[in-house]
Amino acid sequence: MRRRAFALAGLVPVVLLAACAADPRELVGQPPRVVFFNEDSVELDEPAMAVLANAARLARRHPEVPVQVRGFAGPAGGLAFNQELSRRRAQHVADELIKRGVPAGRIAVVGRGPVPFDAVPIESRRVEIVVGYP
Repeated sequence: MRRRAFALAGLVPVVLLAACAADPRELVGQPPRVVFFNEDSVELDEPAMAVLANAARLARRHPEVPVQVRGFAGPAGGLAFNQELSRRRAQHVADELIKRGVPAGRIAVVGRGPVPFDAVPIESRRVEIVVGYP
């Protein structure tokens, strides 16, 4: 009897851990987390760091899903420069996610290059963080 009780007591933490695991279906339809950059910059400001912290928490909560980091740049300037800038922005954000505990193997970095903006130029100077399946 004692052995059985002891064996069952060992299962309790496993059952509790499974109950605490997040349901990846909650990620469906969620918008990407977005950080913005100054012109020709890869530096992150305080609001961007807060967005990164939120995205890292979400990614750690769902260890079974991929994370895609997509970088963008404005349309002004040369194509090659903006393509590289978008990749560097995305890589910088990915590096920050890794520092916050997201395994590098889960992160896909994509430099999308220059894109036009609808209202304000900062729309183009961004990185989108997608936790889950895009």
